[in-house]
Amino acid sequence: MKKTWTIIAALLLAGVSASAQYKSVDLSSFYDSEVVTALKEHVSIIASAEADGRKAGSEGEAFAAEYVGKTLSSYGVELITPEAGEQFGIVSSSGDTLTSRNVAAFIQGVDNSLYDKYIVIGARLDNLGSDTYTVDGEQVRRIYYGANGNASGLAMLLELARMLRTSRLSLRRSILLVAFGASNEKLAGSWYFLNRSFSDAGMIDAMVNLDMLGTGTEGFYAYTSSNADMNMTLSSMKGEILPIIPEITAIEPYPSDHMAFYDKEIPSVMFTTGRYPEHNTGRDTPSILDYGMMEKELEFIYNYIVFLSGAPKPLFRPDVTSAAAASSEGKVLSFNDIDVRPTFMGSSDPSVFMEKWVYQYLKYPKEALDAGNQGRVLVDFVVDASGNVKDVKVSRGVSPALDEEAVRIVSASPKWKPGRHRGKKVSTSITIAVEFRLEKKSKGGIGFNGKRIK
Repeated sequence: MKKTWTIIAALLLAGVSASAQYKSVDLSSFYDSEVVTALKEHVSIIASAEADGRKAGSEGEAFAAEYVGKTLSSYGVELITPEAGEQFGIVSSSGDTLTSRNVAAFIQGVDNSLYDKYIVIGARLDNLGSDTYTVDGEQVRRIYYGANGNASGLAMLLELARMLRTSRLSLRRSILLVAFGASNEKLAGSWYFLNRSFSDAGMIDAMVNLDMLGTGTEGFYAYTSSNADMNMTLSSMKGEILPIIPEITAIEPYPSDHMAFYDKEIPSVMFTTGRYPEHNTGRDTPSILDYGMMEKELEFIYNYIVFLSGAPKPLFRPDVTSAAAASSEGKVLSFNDIDVRPTFMGSSDPSVFMEKWVYQYLKYPKEALDAGNQGRVLVDFVVDASGNVKDVKVSRGVSPALDEEAVRIVSASPKWKPGRHRGKKVSTSITIAVEFRLEKKSKGGIGFNGKRIK
């Protein structure tokens, strides 16, 4: 009997011990998806103490560059720079000469007419580094880890590379993925890439910038410098079933590498979750990131890039009528720049105008039908301060007959409720894409935009 009680006691003690060990295990990552697990790993390494804040020209920046290069290579993406990055020299804002680096990779498009055109996906590599300060007479070292700024964007870049490499047959244009060094030194890395490193910069059709994407619960934004074509491509994604859609903003959240591309007249969009309390502090650590939201943002950006790779080339059309430039009454303001947007049938979403008016009354011209013409006609128009539609014109056409029909149906629009800015009614510029699409029907006839032509 004594032996039996000894065994039972031992088992009970073992059970208590096992229970205590079980409770001490952190299971928070047990339910992470593969994507979230990968994002966490990338951020933890790029924003680690070993990277020492990734100051431009430092060993920490070189450490992060090498990690990006090795990861891209492991994902099967073709590097066009050395794995540790292509080095370049700059004179910093402090007057020091630095050696920074860019890491670039390439995925070739499959369309014979577009594969020599490029979409650049970029992310800032560097951050502020580290420094020391005094507390009670003691020197304390502080690292600006830059988990959200911008290990989050670099992590997204790496996972986009993996996803795009896997689905490369869906890419019509070619994709360039670039981690830009010395971004905090007057955008030196992106300037070097465009002006010294990449000889086919003139073949870049668009740029997507990823910067500060880890605090999605505070908002998810797309900044396009109010470029109407880039706004149009973003608006085209609203009908897709996606977990999150960014809000188009006319206010630049942060000066980043998209600015170098915009200076080259390359249409660009910056995806970001905006500024946050820990920005440019030592508290910007991996613990502040919302990886679940990052996964949702990643899904949108991936689908957007696939869409953009086959979309018509966006034009560089700087918005000279933005709210910032409109200081006097009578100016036409951009749809995305005003406080209250114009509405059609109670909605400020242009897709309602398309569904309730344009596609209800659009007619496919017989001339275009006979010729088999189809495509998307981009139409610019103004909703004036009285709600009237005017100044309707085609900014990118398909054929004379289709262009004329698109202008006709938009010009015939009923009144809108005008937009307002700073409490006053204003004239607002809008761009829409009127799609003419022919579809063969099984029982004769041809349809367009999902409707049958009689």
